[in-house]
Amino acid sequence: MRYAVIGLGNLGGHLAASLLQHGFAVIVHDRDAARATDLLAAGADWADDPATAATGADALITCLPAPAISEAVLRAALPALAPGTAWIEMSTLGRDDILRLAGLAAEHGVDTLECPVTGGVHLARSGQITVLAGGDAALFAAHRPALEAMGGRLFHMGPLGSAAVIKVITNMLAFIHLVADGEALMLARRAGLDLGQAWAAIAASSGTSFVHETEGQLILNGSYDIAFTMDLALKDLGFAHAFGREFGVPLALAGLTEQIFVQGRAAYGGDAQSTQIVKLLEDALGTDLRAPGFPARLE
Repeated sequence: MRYAVIGLGNLGGHLAASLLQHGFAVIVHDRDAARATDLLAAGADWADDPATAATGADALITCLPAPAISEAVLRAALPALAPGTAWIEMSTLGRDDILRLAGLAAEHGVDTLECPVTGGVHLARSGQITVLAGGDAALFAAHRPALEAMGGRLFHMGPLGSAAVIKVITNMLAFIHLVADGEALMLARRAGLDLGQAWAAIAASSGTSFVHETEGQLILNGSYDIAFTMDLALKDLGFAHAFGREFGVPLALAGLTEQIFVQGRAAYGGDAQSTQIVKLLEDALGTDLRAPGFPARLE
């Protein structure tokens, strides 16, 4: 199959690269053409706009930072997508957004599969990121080879909209864990423990988490370079609260975490790394969380 990939940022570029590495025909587009340089060298074709990218494609893959941008790209591409082709949305959208936009695609005879990803940019880079799918089972099966090329683990969560819910849940947990990990590391630091040893002990304990084992390393390095912003974190926490209201679930920890991220954005800006939320505590106490031997980026 021939896949058009639009959105070559921190995630999308790696997803397109994985498709190419597994022999798929790929045509790419991004507002920043420089992001496509390595992909073109690896065999991708370039399109000047979404409609050109979609022309002749079996499926359009989008990986974009906001629902409004996904909608704009979809509207631009739909007239060029043939009936019976598919739109595979790999961005994080709210459930209402994906259902509404799927209706728009259906008017053009285009099927929709939602496939947000989770696990971090380093796993996307290695083709091992987790893919959370929602949509028709037959459509999922038809594109499973491409999804397996991009991701290490695939979960078909159910009908369209299901993946949007579980993706928001996983991100909500990650942000809560991130704030908690900062507090834990600060306790260790102020108690005079060796932070490298403390990190290792936590990682080997019942208190560990994926966030501690990955983002915790970037905090201790001081780079905070997780390639995910404060603005994106607050977007996802907003989705979580919308689900909490809809399903009648009080989200006390998520609410507190959201307010801490609001403080983080005010202090460091919306484009700051989400891991810099821990820096609020470092700055407040005048105590850094540095330790030698930890990487600036996850590989």
